[in-house]
Amino acid sequence: MKKYRHKLLIYPILFVVFSSGILIFQSCTNCDSNYIYQPPEAMNDEIIVGSIEQVGMNPKPLEKGMGCIYNNKYDQVHSLLIYKDGMLVFEEYFEGNKYSWDGRHFYGDRILWGKDSMHVIMSCTKSIASACIGIAIDKGYIKNVTESIFNYLPDHQQYKTDGKENITIEHLLTMTSGLEWDEWSGSHSTPDNDIDEIYFNHQSDPVAGVLENELVYKPGEEFTYNGGGTIILGEILRNATNSNIGDFSKEYLFKPLGIDTVFWYRFEDGTFAYDGSLKMTPRDMLKIGVTYLNRGTWNDQRIVSENWIEKSSTPFNNNKGIKLPIDDSGKNGYAYSWWTNTVSGKKGKARLFQAGGWGGQEIIVIPDYNMVVVFTGGNYVVKKHIYKMLERYVIPAIE
Repeated sequence: MKKYRHKLLIYPILFVVFSSGILIFQSCTNCDSNYIYQPPEAMNDEIIVGSIEQVGMNPKPLEKGMGCIYNNKYDQVHSLLIYKDGMLVFEEYFEGNKYSWDGRHFYGDRILWGKDSMHVIMSCTKSIASACIGIAIDKGYIKNVTESIFNYLPDHQQYKTDGKENITIEHLLTMTSGLEWDEWSGSHSTPDNDIDEIYFNHQSDPVAGVLENELVYKPGEEFTYNGGGTIILGEILRNATNSNIGDFSKEYLFKPLGIDTVFWYRFEDGTFAYDGSLKMTPRDMLKIGVTYLNRGTWNDQRIVSENWIEKSSTPFNNNKGIKLPIDDSGKNGYAYSWWTNTVSGKKGKARLFQAGGWGGQEIIVIPDYNMVVVFTGGNYVVKKHIYKMLERYVIPAIE
């Protein structure tokens, strides 16, 4: 039976936004600023830096965009990084609030974000989880994505009934498991939201908390956004490799990319919160994006197969026309835990695929422009304007 949901008010009345006690009227915001572009600084992190002039970009649109961000036109943007033609050419950080589960508007302490600031990347975690599954297949720990999930869930065989035995690894990657689930209409930080209900009531066995839901669609046929399925992917990886996601990702993904420090939340039973708990820096997010831009390689080292990148950037079956809550991206596709879309400019539309997270966490890969764009932010209860910023300031700087 369908569970009752309290609807979340996602568009504040009169477009009024409270930020750290300050009342901001977006309609009155201008974009004037004294911002002057400075190229990113080189660090000992294997990221090559350069200037926008070196890659033929025009600073004027970006300067206007910085004025809009500094004047709160887009509420809480915490960072913006642009990588083009093999170089990080733009990197800016802004003031904003840390994420807090129980804070008003999910705001914690207000800080000036910087290069070393670790950010909760929310559902971008799912895309990194997908990369780990791809690596596990490349290395032979998992046979293929068409295997039943129950081949790797020895402690949960009691749920292998009523058609659930037909759920495959691919169905979890593409959000087409068919399990009843709703995490878009229930308020976050309450049990009314299915993903948060796992955190409230299933700390001792989150995998069971997901699998006990009724199968309402034939697996593979209907898209239903389901972070619980990604938690199951973490358990599959653990059982297939005899290694938890923290150790596996460190050995086969983060260490080769030169990513030294990340943080995962863990449930009481030790299961990693594979769905959205990862904390890392924007520069480290960029490395993930560059690896996907380069078809699975970093500094000429193969990290994940080119076939996995193709599956991650191509919508699965009928996973098209998806609209996200409090998001300005329009209609999206969904692949192997990466979103797909296009971005418009004077020269037409360019295809892209992205890891996207609640509040404005984004790793956006745009192959047509040989570019990766990274955002972090704190827009948890208001509409994020990622595509508007891309199309008004980033793409015009290229064209």
